[in-house]
Amino acid sequence: MNGSWRTWLLAALGLAVVVAAVYLSTLRRRMKTAAKTPPQTEEQARRELTSAAPVNSHDPLVKARLFWASPEDENTLAPVNVELTLSPDPVLRAKQVLNTLLAGPVDSDLRTLPPDAALLAFYLLPDGTGVADFSEALATSTPSGIQSEQLAVDSIARTLEANVPQIKRMKILIHGQELDTLAGHLDLTQTFVVNTKVAQPGAVSFELPRKAPAATPVSAAAVKEPQR
Repeated sequence: MNGSWRTWLLAALGLAVVVAAVYLSTLRRRMKTAAKTPPQTEEQARRELTSAAPVNSHDPLVKARLFWASPEDENTLAPVNVELTLSPDPVLRAKQVLNTLLAGPVDSDLRTLPPDAALLAFYLLPDGTGVADFSEALATSTPSGIQSEQLAVDSIARTLEANVPQIKRMKILIHGQELDTLAGHLDLTQTFVVNTKVAQPGAVSFELPRKAPAATPVSAAAVKEPQR
């Protein structure tokens, strides 16, 4: 009996040694493979996150026009054609192009929006006003200064104008709230013109929570209470 018990024990120990050897060999191969793979940059990770967004396989692949800083003059915008699968629904389409805009161009020096900013939500009101709600990083990470703040808002407005014709004007929120300025200069209490090719009808006002003025702002006379 004791001899049988010792035999089973030795057999179990032998099997454990074989399993451990196989595991260590597999682990070494994985470590070598990982060492040969270059580390993923923040930009690559962000692009993967953007491309991982759900896309309807029936949506067409189209050439979208996105506006980043110009390589000739970083204080102006230049259109870049990017092939994207875009939804015909204006709200989903706006989210898709803005997420791509946030992901940035191939040359990260030409980005107009902070790399850590994110689009939290997008709404389209019946009067054609798009409400883009961004994370706090858009306000805290955008370089303070009228030029950089103006460029950021202009890149959003021009990208929407080029790809989502249903949007006539735009309101920017930060984490669901209206701020006085983007980063200390550009007025965010205003509504910005998106579709510059059509006349701007009177917009329906809407109440926003206040937490604390660009692309072309809509005049105060244009944003008024509807007739009762």
